[in-house]
Amino acid sequence: MSENPWILLLVFPLAAYVIGSTPFGVLIARARGVDLRKVGSGNVGATNVARAVGRRWGYLCFFLDMGKGLIPAAAGAALLGPAQGAPGVLVQGAWVGVGCGVILGHIFSFWLGFRGGKGVATALGVVLGVYPYLTFAGVGALGIWIAVTLITRYVSMGSIVAALAFLPLFAIFNHPVVRLWPLLGFAGVMVSLILIRHRTNIKRLLSGTENKIGRKST
Repeated sequence: MSENPWILLLVFPLAAYVIGSTPFGVLIARARGVDLRKVGSGNVGATNVARAVGRRWGYLCFFLDMGKGLIPAAAGAALLGPAQGAPGVLVQGAWVGVGCGVILGHIFSFWLGFRGGKGVATALGVVLGVYPYLTFAGVGALGIWIAVTLITRYVSMGSIVAALAFLPLFAIFNHPVVRLWPLLGFAGVMVSLILIRHRTNIKRLLSGTENKIGRKST
């Protein structure tokens, strides 16, 4: 671990923000001759990519968005994590900085005028990369997302329920959770951001106008 706290708390998060800002959805759609922000829901994430240019491109976008969260988080965990025992506050703070940087980069990309996606795939990558403290809760939330999405046919419903389940799963897998309070705070902020970014989806779900999988956006 670096002895310079500025590298941990400033340089790493800024680098993560730049990585997170890469708008893979926009780039994929543009390569197919489509301006993603002007079709479907206008969102730059995998769901709108799938609707706009095809399901396989949506899968590609999902894994790229997840990867840009996973790689910085896993690299940070490998470089900063202690060999044994629970991580200290500074190490957890560095993980939080990297995680926040890459997620905020995706949601508020400087390439897109500080607009972006909803952060679900990128957040999933982050939590899978911080092993084992966020990983097990992330795998559990992913399983919930898959189940709810398949049952309801609403991607947004799966994302919302999985986000709500993450904090309880984190507490279950990291008892006593108080020793990881910086990561707990990060998890709370991450969940809140995802829910806020889905506020229009929540309104459409309540009104019965949300788009299901396999139905074109209106």
